[in-house]
Amino acid sequence: MTFIPASWPRRLRSQEWFGGSSKDAIYHRSWMKNQGLPADLLDGRPVIGICNTWSELTPCNAHLRDLAERVKFGVYEAGGFPVEFPVFSPSESTLRPTAMMYRNLCAMDVEEALRGKCIDGVVLLAGCDKTTPALLMGAASVDLPAIVVSGRPMLNGHFRGERVGSGTHLWKFSEAVRAGEMTAEEFVEAEASMSRSPGSCNTMGTASTMASMAEALGMALSGNAAIPAVDSRRRVMAHLTGRRIVQMVKDDLKPSDIMTKAAFENAIRTNAAIGGSTNAVIHLLAMAGRTKDVTLTLDDWDRLGRDVPTILNLMPSGKYLMEEFFYAGGLPVVIKRLGEAGLLHRDALTVSGGTIWDEVKDVRNWNEDVILPVEKALTQSGGIAVLRGNLAPGGAVLKPSAATATLMQHRGRAVVFEDIDDYKARINDPDLDIDETCVMVLKNCGPRGYPGMAEVGNMGLPPKILKKGITDMVRISDARMSGTAFGTVVLHTSPEAAMGGPLAVVQNGDMIELDVAGRRLHLDIPDAELQARLATWSAEKSGANPRPASGYAMLYHDRVMGADTGADFDFLVGHRGNAVGKEAH
Repeated sequence: MTFIPASWPRRLRSQEWFGGSSKDAIYHRSWMKNQGLPADLLDGRPVIGICNTWSELTPCNAHLRDLAERVKFGVYEAGGFPVEFPVFSPSESTLRPTAMMYRNLCAMDVEEALRGKCIDGVVLLAGCDKTTPALLMGAASVDLPAIVVSGRPMLNGHFRGERVGSGTHLWKFSEAVRAGEMTAEEFVEAEASMSRSPGSCNTMGTASTMASMAEALGMALSGNAAIPAVDSRRRVMAHLTGRRIVQMVKDDLKPSDIMTKAAFENAIRTNAAIGGSTNAVIHLLAMAGRTKDVTLTLDDWDRLGRDVPTILNLMPSGKYLMEEFFYAGGLPVVIKRLGEAGLLHRDALTVSGGTIWDEVKDVRNWNEDVILPVEKALTQSGGIAVLRGNLAPGGAVLKPSAATATLMQHRGRAVVFEDIDDYKARINDPDLDIDETCVMVLKNCGPRGYPGMAEVGNMGLPPKILKKGITDMVRISDARMSGTAFGTVVLHTSPEAAMGGPLAVVQNGDMIELDVAGRRLHLDIPDAELQARLATWSAEKSGANPRPASGYAMLYHDRVMGADTGADFDFLVGHRGNAVGKEAH
């Protein structure tokens, strides 16, 4: 018995493999049938890939095997044939030197798997910080019908009556130990309360931010971003997504139809409203670089987010966690607020087949202490501040909602760390020449310099400063910081030090001016002196990591672009389509 829906408007892509009675078609079908598949599954049904980043070494994604089964239920119900396949899973918490180094590797894996495999559409199962952007980058380059299901946050943590946010409290407790306010034994005791269920960070860290970006872009069903990992409604979301992707294949609804400039602008404003991670800047720039027609720049981030109030009262900017966000109504409530304020492209298309406004116009806010009224916003000017000046001609970023207001305009003496090892060797020295008015500068931690641009930009303060009760100082680097972190931290300084950017020649004692309102980052030395320093700089003398001799690390070093353009590989930028290559048999 053959299942051939009369309603399919065109020959399915999968039939390039399975259709007909040629030797090649029989070859493909016969090997698939060794799994015990009925013949009709391969003769006219849409084949739906389930791209799974499940791994026991990626704790944020370790529950995705269960969600994959739920997706399959939905695909079968809608008349499709689901096939699950793995791709490289860059774990945020277990991968060295940093997961960011392997985001592009994962994106390559996804792209080539989607293009080379016999599928008509794909469900992207993502969870942690890098898997969401990597899967969307690969999907955008291929442009098959695609939809995201996120693994989403773990349950709230609790320690001695205090609400504990994963990541955010790691930094807070660590600083408390160094300040002598918490014992090492208490820190270890708190460990068990930080991650008490499957899922990713329960703060508005990068994982939560990127799930929110997928929803705001229209690439996930409405409500996907906030449902806790262990809530039964997460399974329902996966089930419904399985149903939906089959219809998307029928309609030929592709990422290029959804990931438009209007969608990216919606996502940037949503990021501002939720106090999202600075990492979203790099990831959305890279995702836009894979689309057919979208041009996105750092200036778009500053232009679009500058006047958006941060209305989500979540750590690290606020006090609540993702559970409360979900119970309050989740991301649809935030998007509705943007629409009501005239800050949303209401007609942007989503994977639902309808507009983003259609998805959110009737939702309600169930807790106005979690999703705040605009007049009570954490900051009226949220978003990501893009700074420029002679210290960052290519731009640098700062997250105002996580910064200290009194430090947003500051002039201080530079205390320079040449790399992360230099920082670790000197930061605890009681004789370090530093006070709270200084500006901490960290070099050689950008995409090429680390390599991989690790989350070390939120340098811990010296113990002698912490013991004064000081919890924040201005910090500048070419690194990233975790979305769970906080502080007046200037990040992604471009060009990076390892590429000979001005950051590379900052010296101890130089005066640095930060003016967030004026969007200015200035090294206060004569221009002639700056140029003279740059003329004598060399990578060999700078302390930057040498070029790796072989392997992926060498490829990364040679081909990674700057943070200001998304830190993708230069040869991966662009849209390559889903054409099937020549048959090999």
